Amino acid sequence: VQLQASGGGLVQAGGSLRLSCAASGRTFSSYVMGWFRQAPGKGREFVAAITRSGGSTYYTGSLKGRFTISRDNAKNTVYLQMNILKPEDTAVYYCAASSGGSYYYISSYDYWGQGTQVTVSS
Repeated sequence: VQLQASGGGLVQAGGSLRLSCAASGRTFSSYVMGWFRQAPGKGREFVAAITRSGGSTYYTGSLKGRFTISRDNAKNTVYLQMNILKPEDTAVYYCAASSGGSYYYISSYDYWGQGTQVTVSS
């Protein structure tokens, strides 16, 4: 599976962005999909995940309510809608595909996209 993330950019605090991650191949629906982010000088952290059917979603606690993960299996794409953005949301955002394991851990993900930069100005 190859993943291509897009949709990042520069936005003012309080604004919104929607990230997309397009997957190649015909097995997209067999993967749990996740979003992670890495801020400058910090480790990569879990943001959100969505089950294969899209029936369940998971978020890191501080982001729930502002961020929404969704997927369209017909389009092989997963999305991350980010609202009320804050300067501390500035990071490179990565999408990833997992065939199993805990959605929270980086080690559970088999494939990664190249990342898309999100910069939130104050």
